[in-house]
This record gives sequence, structure tokens and C-alpha cells, in this order.
Amino acid sequence: MALGILSTIDTILTVMEDHKEITQQLEGICLQVIGLVLQKPIIEFYEEILSLAFSLTCPAISPQMWQLLGVLYEVFQQDCFDYFTDMMPLLHNYVTVDTDMLLSNPKHLEVIYTMCKKVLTGDAGEDAECHAAKLLEVIILQCKGRGIDQCIPLFVEAVLERLTRGVKSNELRTMCLQVAIAALYYNPTLLIHTLENIRFPHSPEPITAQFINQWMNDTDCFLGLHDRKTCIIGLSILMELPNRPAVVESVAAQIVPSILLLFLGLKHVYASRVLAKQESFTRSTAAEEEENEEIPSDEDEVNESKQMILQQHSTPAGQDDEDDDDDDWDEDVLEGTALEEYGTPLDYDSGLDEYQFFTAALLKIQSTDAAWYQSLTAPLSDDQKKQLQEIYTLSQQRKNSSVKGQ
Repeated sequence: MALGILSTIDTILTVMEDHKEITQQLEGICLQVIGLVLQKPIIEFYEEILSLAFSLTCPAISPQMWQLLGVLYEVFQQDCFDYFTDMMPLLHNYVTVDTDMLLSNPKHLEVIYTMCKKVLTGDAGEDAECHAAKLLEVIILQCKGRGIDQCIPLFVEAVLERLTRGVKSNELRTMCLQVAIAALYYNPTLLIHTLENIRFPHSPEPITAQFINQWMNDTDCFLGLHDRKTCIIGLSILMELPNRPAVVESVAAQIVPSILLLFLGLKHVYASRVLAKQESFTRSTAAEEEENEEIPSDEDEVNESKQMILQQHSTPAGQDDEDDDDDDWDEDVLEGTALEEYGTPLDYDSGLDEYQFFTAALLKIQSTDAAWYQSLTAPLSDDQKKQLQEIYTLSQQRKNSSVKGQ
């Protein structure tokens, strides 16, 4: 019965999210319930109250809800370790909904980082660890240009240290790499300096070469749209570094072919999503015609994206439920990863265009450093050279399209 009441309150919050005065009144009631469950603690209700807290922080985050972050941290330290994936939607809101407030108090970032670090160094399992690494990536991308330089070495060291221990899944390995790639996008010089100064007990050498070699070996493991796009942007920055580490020179022949493979995967993902939208539109149109004058209840109108982000943590990172029939690409390659539900500025429609970003980088190298350009492109086969020209053409088309849309 109690679960049903909590679920009903959550539904009301979602339906009424555009009515600020109602949600403000409900917030006080919900905070009492949340406080009661966390203080007792009543563990069997954790998922429901975390869902409530997520709903309360979607449109905006009140001072009272910011205070909840501290309470959440205290509970996490005691017995909420196993519920980190349930916390993830709420923690993502704290980072993305009100980034100004997040950065106004250093304690906020410290709390979130400490939680992620504990998950990455503890025994929470690789699914929770993927979520922790994803949250660190979100923070870096969300706060680019916002002065969190002091956090970058901590974030990068946390994920690379995890990589030095046994990693079973491609998802966790690529997610840890992605945090460092996000740091490269945030500030290339800062990341290289950080890598050169990180030392782990098993090796006296800087971790720079190990990181870049691992990245190059795993480029085919980056799936979905966001992960591929991030990898392409990162590799574009890597090949354009003015003071390249020696290891970059040694992997020159792999960089552009790896980017081309990532673009090939992206091409299929974009095509798959266009087809899915068309099919969804067709189904919804048919459903509307069938229902005619039937009026849906408020509960039926619960925001679909919110439901997806709350439910996705029940599926281990990298697994997908949708079927897709394709002769050459399996569904893991075509579909996004579960963690893509946690958006970043790179995922906005108005965000960075990976085609234009890569094209601009390679053309700049061609005009300013002919020898390095030759090292990057000499290994390409005729088919790969043709694909590169197609990317150049598509990049220009996307640029023209964006200009027309302004």
C-alpha cells in the first residue's frame, strides 16, 4: 500500500511539473516522506523515494533539495552503497539542472566525486562502476569552461586506477577511457600534464602511453551515438595536439582508420534512429485514429523520457532490449547504450558536430603540417580514402544545413 502511495505521488509530480505552485506544495510533503525513509532507514522504499527526489529536481532544484544531497551522502556512506544506480538520475539532475549552484559550493562536487570514487574503488560491481564513471564524464562535459581544473586530475586518476585492476566488460573499460577523453576535450594540455604526473605502484613510468595504447586498442568497443561521437572528438583533438607525446606518433597509422570505423557505426546509428522515429510516428498516428475520441488519463501522459531514465538502471550498461534487423550490424552496434540516457552538452541538437569537428581538424593538419598529415593518411586503403571524402562531403552538407536553420 505504501509503495502504491509513493508511486501515485510520483505520478502526480510528473503530471503537474508545469504547475510550479502545486509542485512547491508537494515538495514539502515529499521531503518529509523522503527524510523519514532515509532516517529510519526503510531500505525497501529507497527506490521509490529516490524516484520522488528525481521528479522534484527535474525542472529546478530548490535550496531544500540541495540540502538533501548532504543527507543522501551520509546515508550512502552507511548503507546505500548498493543503491548508487538508483541515485544516478537524481545525481545527474544535481549536475545538469542547476550547474551554477553545483559550482557555487565546492562541497557539492566533493560529495558527488567521493561517492563515485567509493563505487570505483569498492565492490559495487561493474554496472554501478559504469554509472560512477559516467557521472564523472557528465560533470567534465557539463562544466567545460567553468573552472573545475582542480577536479580533472582526481577524476582521471580515479578511472585510470580502476583500469589497472581487472575489468571484465568492454562497457566499463570504455566508460573509464571516456572520462579521460572528456578531460582531453575539457583541456588537452591539462590532461597530458595529468597523465605525465600519474604514477601507479605497478609501473614507475607515466601512464600516458598505456592510456593512449589502450584507447586505440578499444576504439571498436565504443558503441551507440554518444560514445562514438565522444571518441571521434577525442581522437580529433589527439591528432591535432601541438606538442604530441611520442606515443601518439607511434599510433599515427591507427588514428584515422579508427575514426572512419567509428563514423561507419554512427552512419548506421543515425539511419536506425530515423527509421525508428518514422515507425513510431506511424504507430502513434494509427493509435490516434483507432482511439478517436477516447481521452487518456493524466497517468497515461507521464513523460516517457523520465520513465526511461528511471528504468534504465535495471539493465546493465551496454545491454538493450530493442530488436533491430540488420544484415551487417547487430543491435548492440546500432542501438545506444543504457548510459546515453544521461545527457551531456555534446548530445544537444545544438551541440558540437562530430563530422565538422573532425574535418576541420584534419584539414588544418593538412595545411599546417604536411609530414604529420602524411603519417595519418598514408596507411588508408582506397575504400577508406573514398569514405574520408564522403565524410568531408557530409560535413559540408551538415554545415550548410545548420546555417540555413539559423
